[in-house]
Amino acid sequence: MSHRKHFFAIMLQGLVMALGIALVSQVAMAQEAVKAPPKDLVLKGDAKCTRCHDESDEPKVLSIGKTKHGTVADGRTPTCTSCHGESGAHLNKTPDGKRPTPDRVFKKTTPAEVQNEACTSCHKGGNRMFWDTSTHKNRGVACASCHDVHNNGHDKVRDKHTQTEVCYTCHKEQRAQMSRPSHHPVPEGKMACSDCHNPHGSAAPKQLKKDSVNETCYECHMEKRGPFVHNHQPVTEDCSICHNPHGTTAQTLLKQRMPLLCQNCHNASSHRTQAMQQLSGRSTSSGAIASMARGCLNCHTNIHGSNSTTSSSTGGRFRQ
Repeated sequence: MSHRKHFFAIMLQGLVMALGIALVSQVAMAQEAVKAPPKDLVLKGDAKCTRCHDESDEPKVLSIGKTKHGTVADGRTPTCTSCHGESGAHLNKTPDGKRPTPDRVFKKTTPAEVQNEACTSCHKGGNRMFWDTSTHKNRGVACASCHDVHNNGHDKVRDKHTQTEVCYTCHKEQRAQMSRPSHHPVPEGKMACSDCHNPHGSAAPKQLKKDSVNETCYECHMEKRGPFVHNHQPVTEDCSICHNPHGTTAQTLLKQRMPLLCQNCHNASSHRTQAMQQLSGRSTSSGAIASMARGCLNCHTNIHGSNSTTSSSTGGRFRQ
């Protein structure tokens, strides 16, 4: 009987020791799991953010991995804290159960200068060298007002088919002009606002990419550059004297149909015909009748400049 009690005592002692060892190992594993840092999901060092902002989070912040900012092989790739700051207070809730916002958030409630600090710390020089003096910057436009960093690799302003949607949110007058019959092929997706303008600023007026209106137009309309034997002064001065590049109701982007456009500068005293008139209704005036189906280009076909050998004051210029 004593042997049996001794046997059960040994078995009980072994069981207690086994349970103790198992319990200690579980505690050790739990402590090790707590000490082990969470793994990064997209960017280097993003674990402290992605433990909450994961695949089920809205907005889909992990989609940054499909953009240039998610190229981990590039040493210039930023991290979450590069843009949003260390945000130490954001990681822990306050005693009242609320969680402070990160050090920098890209919302309208945050001043544009504070938002842009994160972007301009890397994106400077080149096409952005005039940003500090640009119209957009001086009017409080933030980079995030136009660009979407967490965007599944599709930033609207970098696509010709969708770029104008972003620009039109502010430039509503240009939206209306682009809807007119005569316009550049922007609505068709063959051109974009950035083909002529640099939204980050430039040394030219209207944030044009080139130094002047004419230089910008000559990028596509090289045949109008000249020089010619007979240079049309408005052409060499500014294309926008006659044309509205965003759209008009007259042909070839003219601000007014001919011959009325030409008569803003050229009076009829030096011409063989009488002055044309704008038709406003039924009329028996010879000048009004003469305006029907008439245009200066019927004779002066090379209105941007010609190499005609005729040197008369008006009759031979700008003809073929």
